[in-house]
Amino acid sequence: MTQAPDPQADTPPAQTTGSATGAASKGALLGAMFLMATSAIGPGFITQTTVFTAELGAAFAFAILVSIIVDIAVQLNVWRVIGVSGMRAQDLANRVIPGFGYVLAALVVFGGLVFNIGNIGGTGLGVNAMLGADAKIGGAISALIAIAIFVSKKAGVAMDRIVVVLGVLMIGMVAYAAVATSPPYGDALTQTVLPDKVDFLIITTLIGGTVGGYITYAGAHRMVDSGITGPVRIAAISRGSITGILVTGVMRGLLFLAILGVVVGGVNLIGVDNPPAVAFEAALGEAGLRLFGIILWAASITSVIGASYTSVSFLTTFNETINKHRQWVVVLFILISAVIYVSLGQSPATLLILAGALNGLILPFGFGILIWVALRRKDLLGGYDYPKWLAYIGLAIFLLTIYLGYQSFSGIVDLWQ
Repeated sequence: MTQAPDPQADTPPAQTTGSATGAASKGALLGAMFLMATSAIGPGFITQTTVFTAELGAAFAFAILVSIIVDIAVQLNVWRVIGVSGMRAQDLANRVIPGFGYVLAALVVFGGLVFNIGNIGGTGLGVNAMLGADAKIGGAISALIAIAIFVSKKAGVAMDRIVVVLGVLMIGMVAYAAVATSPPYGDALTQTVLPDKVDFLIITTLIGGTVGGYITYAGAHRMVDSGITGPVRIAAISRGSITGILVTGVMRGLLFLAILGVVVGGVNLIGVDNPPAVAFEAALGEAGLRLFGIILWAASITSVIGASYTSVSFLTTFNETINKHRQWVVVLFILISAVIYVSLGQSPATLLILAGALNGLILPFGFGILIWVALRRKDLLGGYDYPKWLAYIGLAIFLLTIYLGYQSFSGIVDLWQ
């Protein structure tokens, strides 16, 4: 299947030829890894980690470990199937079941739009914590910054570099907080494998938040758009998928340690407004609040980039004109998200809950198709002999995602009752 050139890509699609090489290829792969990681690390990620650490204490380390293992299994399969085939998820779905890809695209785009509203809200809250400025003004300015990235002459290169720089910046600042709060490292290490308490609902929530919805495909679609495809690129594809999840895991682990130090120190974070801000301010004073603002802004703006880019990558299936003018469609996507956020008049909490529930439904919907391709559609993989062990691990994870989807559906029903 021949893919139309992508105006966002800075190297021509190589499909199965594996022609993307050298520094440009390495930069694009690094960008894809960090796009996947930073798409997962958004305002919801920060709040979830804080709240769950407050609830479970050091035992939350076990939930992080299990979620990382599952996430690696998901992304190994997602990146390999999409990377080897050289086709985006919705195009593969349409080849397996005609019309199925359009349904997947509609779900991902809707969920991505709703999450993007929350992501822009996160940038506003980050600016507020950093500078004390009005959150809506901060969100509007941040949306303009994201738009500027996509309208630049080399949007793909700019996006890759920015998500890497901001990703490294976030990890560095959270690492500082993890040292400054003096958490009980030994207890956390012990409970990583021998937890006092196991909460499977929290584990499933972490999985859905890390590899659910558009996040599942962010890095893989960027990889395809950069031309890193085909069986000859298996090593790079596998390395990229694992590294991206590990970056997310490192960020989660460091944030967990930073918050754990605060919780052990006696600060109550349960039931308070904006628990992460309270934690950072309690640990480091006003400087901690400013530091939290920078972390939240960086996490939110990279998630705006990831949600917008990935959502529009699904829209290309609907119309060739969209594919031809992708960067302007991304700009429109960000503008719509910003306008809705500014006009809501309050935090879009209900929309975020709905989007989170939809993520749980989207995960098995798309992942099941990819596992089917791995097991039964060798023709879509250019004759590549897919590792059976990896496919069967993916199948087991797919069954788990059905359970996650059921939980998400129950959440949607409860939300609207």
